[in-house]
Amino acid sequence: MLLHALAGGLVYGCYFALLGLGLNLVFGVMRIVNLAHGDLIMLGAMAAYFLYHLAGLSPLWAAPLVAGGFFLLALPLYAALLPRLLAAREAEMLSFTLFFGLQQIIEALAAIAFGPSERSLPARSLAAGPIVLLGQSVPKSWAFSALVAVIAIGLFYLSLHHTRLGLFTRAVMASPEEAAASGIDLSRISAIAFGLGVALAGLAGVFAPFMLGSVTPAMGASLNLVAFATVVVGSLGAPLGTIFGGLVYGVGLLLMQTYFSTWADLLPDLLLIAILLFRPSGLLGRRLRVA
Repeated sequence: MLLHALAGGLVYGCYFALLGLGLNLVFGVMRIVNLAHGDLIMLGAMAAYFLYHLAGLSPLWAAPLVAGGFFLLALPLYAALLPRLLAAREAEMLSFTLFFGLQQIIEALAAIAFGPSERSLPARSLAAGPIVLLGQSVPKSWAFSALVAVIAIGLFYLSLHHTRLGLFTRAVMASPEEAAASGIDLSRISAIAFGLGVALAGLAGVFAPFMLGSVTPAMGASLNLVAFATVVVGSLGAPLGTIFGGLVYGVGLLLMQTYFSTWADLLPDLLLIAILLFRPSGLLGRRLRVA
């Protein structure tokens, strides 16, 4: 049972790292909290559902379409909402109100458009059958979802550390004032980071039906809690710390479901409380904050 929990936890951990990555990127660059992040994941799941059932697209084909579409939709959303917010004196606090309102709008429109019923995708739409990991059998749909997450996180890492845009992004994350003084266009970097954060949320949503079982318009709040847990465990404002946070959360969740199943739903709350009480900067501290 322990090996099965560890194998499943590692797979889930890779997915949960992707789940929180976009949220942490947006905070790291702009110091704002996107409370609509969970609802964007829900919309990505709904997009994958309808692309499969209406167009016959496999989630693997839907993933780049959804991520690219979400990135393009995020740019006008940024232009409409963020510049004035970022210019405000209390931008971080005001972002709670703005994105909470956006969350409520998305959830209400999704409930009207899709109804309250649960939706899911068959495992065969991604990959049927089991695969052996650490000597234990896990569904191939889980493994494929984790593999896509690892590829996406790897590409994100390469772009962050080996491109000019990534250099500018890390400079803004380290010190916006010094970045602006050196000639970096903060508005452009913020817009791209916001677009990437939304695209990563949409990508995570495509595989949510396989990792979470089913999706509903009301699932955004619970996904926010999970994303915050993975982000805070790693280090808030350090996107790559989310990888560590996701693995901790994934393994912890499967261990809880294996040995203390009735308490498993409390894991995000317990992690958040424990980290905020004993290690507010995250388990990795500040080492990754400007890495």
